[in-house]
Amino acid sequence: MPPVFPMLTVLTMFYYMCLRRRARTATRGEMMNSHRTIEANSQTSPLNAEVVQYAKEVVDFSSHYGSENSMSYTMWNLAGVPNVFPSSGDFTQTAVFRTYGTWWDQCPSAPVPFKRTPPNFQSQDYVELAFEQQVYPTAVHVLETYHPGAVIRILACSANPYSPSPPAEVRWEILWSEKPTKVNASQARQFKPCIKQINFPTNLMRLEVNSSLLDYYAELDAVVLHGTKDKPVLSLKTSLIDMNDLEDDYEEKNGCGMDNLNKKFSSIALREGTSNGYFDKLPYELIQLILNHLTLPDLCRLAQTCKLLNQHCCDPLQYIHLNLQPYWAKLNDTSLEFLQPRCTLVQWLNLSWTGNRGFISVSGFSRFLKVCGSELVRLELSCSHFLNETCLEIISEMCLNLQDLNLSSCDKLPPQAFNHIAKLCGLKRLVLYRTKVEQTALLSVLNFCSELQHLSLGSCVMIEDYDVIASMIGAKCKKLRTLDLWRCKNITENGIAELASGCPLLEELDLGWCPTLQSSTGCFAKLARQLPNLQKLFLTANRSVCDTDIEELACNCTRLRQLDILGTRMVSPASLRKLLESCKDLSLLDVSFCSQIDNRAVLELNVSFPKVFIKKSFTQ
Repeated sequence: MPPVFPMLTVLTMFYYMCLRRRARTATRGEMMNSHRTIEANSQTSPLNAEVVQYAKEVVDFSSHYGSENSMSYTMWNLAGVPNVFPSSGDFTQTAVFRTYGTWWDQCPSAPVPFKRTPPNFQSQDYVELAFEQQVYPTAVHVLETYHPGAVIRILACSANPYSPSPPAEVRWEILWSEKPTKVNASQARQFKPCIKQINFPTNLMRLEVNSSLLDYYAELDAVVLHGTKDKPVLSLKTSLIDMNDLEDDYEEKNGCGMDNLNKKFSSIALREGTSNGYFDKLPYELIQLILNHLTLPDLCRLAQTCKLLNQHCCDPLQYIHLNLQPYWAKLNDTSLEFLQPRCTLVQWLNLSWTGNRGFISVSGFSRFLKVCGSELVRLELSCSHFLNETCLEIISEMCLNLQDLNLSSCDKLPPQAFNHIAKLCGLKRLVLYRTKVEQTALLSVLNFCSELQHLSLGSCVMIEDYDVIASMIGAKCKKLRTLDLWRCKNITENGIAELASGCPLLEELDLGWCPTLQSSTGCFAKLARQLPNLQKLFLTANRSVCDTDIEELACNCTRLRQLDILGTRMVSPASLRKLLESCKDLSLLDVSFCSQIDNRAVLELNVSFPKVFIKKSFTQ
């Protein structure tokens, strides 16, 4: 009988490798009794006591429900101790993102999603929080007070936002991640995921969220960071080992992510091979079609296999639609430099969330666009805080075919920078949500960009007179289909009249939280009569919306799909029934805080119209 000792040695080595893997990687699940969990119990001493701290400051975020000049429903509520927890319900003192569910993806203004987005990147929004002290994280607790379950990733950064000098290197590490999951209960909870140990101290955290499975807006109250000043010593208690972890370990060791993008594209040591098997017999176009299903890191891997596939992977036709947002934590000037020769035909480019904290410079971005901007039709730059006036000038000079520009939440762009957008006369979609665009620059853009079909001006607080803007839109933008005026502070019935008469093709109009509009002027009734193509209408928090307005919508806007009349005191169940009977395609009706619509009325309407999602929010 052969000896068993060699086999035992192999098994021992395998077990040791699994332990090492587990020492570096935390479980992706939330529950500590998961079969993939490793319990990391910090052995602390009085000299290394655990530090527990709430966020000191909100550093950055992608969107919020609230106003730029208020604290209600804004991300700034995440700073400091809890305001609401452990209470449940809809409270203005919490942090709320702008969207929820799939409704925004079903609107006429919804952009076409990018292909080749990695399946593990599903983040829709983010918020970054700074803490007082740098620690090695041992736990992160998120206090969720309404419709929990939106948080899907938690990251830590090596940079100290309070350091007087910029760091030599900035690293982001994922502490925990999970796919979006449905949480049936809407009650408050303290979310305590099991996080990964990292080898650097941090006081900058990032939460990424996906609200697509939620029935209403998620509300966050506070974030608690637990950690030690010194790196903790871990006591590992292992359970079953998941083979997927070994696969992840392989990818980390071999640098298959975007962090090794530069090396992948610059690799020249390719196998000469005399035969490429069946690939030699396939038409060039068929191979291109096959490779079109790969993500960008997969193309990087495949480019190293042989010269034939390297030629295909570096073909500019593979980069016509290029989504770099999923790689925001690694993308830098060097990455753009190596991508540059392959992106000469790029038409869709997504750089949203990228380049912050010095990762991308103005010169690096400018060099890239000068080579790759001539064919650009769509450019996504949401939350790209490296942008300045020079960048917009370069865009206006190099991207003459541009039709789609998204500058959402680029709140660090100076007001004068927006003047350059007026040179892009072919624009059809322009997103300026939460920017500092001023009235003069916007009037110039509207005057020259008459092809606009989709325009977002939500939360643009620097605009002095929205009636003037509405008048210009009505006069110049005859093809406009969607318009977002969320929280515009001073539009009146005069501006609405100009819009309705000048833009008859409007399918989507967001007038949420516009306090100067009053139903008594007849503005909503006229709107309904003049815009028969409306599919989405948000009149959120307008207390004056009444039965007459709802009945006008029922008579004239039969294509309506989404209606938000949150907060009105003047609408009765009878008028809503007329609306639901007339608008057969209606799928979303928000009647939260409508005083005449009680839970019994909602239940009766739900029974009669089961295909319509009727939302009735509450506060405890």
